[in-house]
Amino acid sequence: MTRTFKVLSAVLSYPTAQLQDAMPELTAAIGGEALLPVAVRRQLERLMNEIATGDLYDLQERYVLLFDRTRSLSLHLFEHVHGESRDRGQAMIDLKSLYENGGLEIDAAELPDFVPLFLEFLSTRPRAEAYELLGQPAHIFAALAERLRKRQSDYEAVFRGLAALATSKPKAEDISALLAEPDPDATDLAALDAAWEDEPVNFGPNAGNGCKDGLIARIRAGLRPTSGVAGATPSHTSRP
Repeated sequence: MTRTFKVLSAVLSYPTAQLQDAMPELTAAIGGEALLPVAVRRQLERLMNEIATGDLYDLQERYVLLFDRTRSLSLHLFEHVHGESRDRGQAMIDLKSLYENGGLEIDAAELPDFVPLFLEFLSTRPRAEAYELLGQPAHIFAALAERLRKRQSDYEAVFRGLAALATSKPKAEDISALLAEPDPDATDLAALDAAWEDEPVNFGPNAGNGCKDGLIARIRAGLRPTSGVAGATPSHTSRP
């Protein structure tokens, strides 16, 4: 198991008191594996300290404003690639099958493209395979990192780290295409409504191919399960 992916999954989950209590252990795990670049690790540790010591209600409000209310920061991978097309349903089925074939069973209510769930799956795979899978949505991670940098959010570190670990590096034109999409402020309700009503847009080559080979569809944000936290009881389980 690659614990770094498990930790990043937890850090991207909705803040809870349980998550706050687990932060010292999670921080130690990141330092122990030392897979992330030093600068990224320092920024990530700053974020983890904020989560560990911050007011829980403030942390939860920040999380909702960033990841639930703002479409351009959605934690569902498919949200950033396809519109409300028919492809997304099959893509979800394919990705769920990928998880199950790898020994990870998820609850029927969970959306397979939720980034913390994707990272939990990667934590169970051989490291080389995990790095290769990371390369498929690397342009999404790079765009999310840039949008979070503009907001001066230390959550940027999670996505910088994922992009750094990916075997395949994203193409500049794919990142630019994502960054060209509307990125409204979370407090601008009119702009947010307009962003959610945009017509479907395709990005990059092979945007309509199968999920396992391209991770290429998108769907509205759904449940936000918390997974990968010490002592937690996630709704998905890994088969031995």
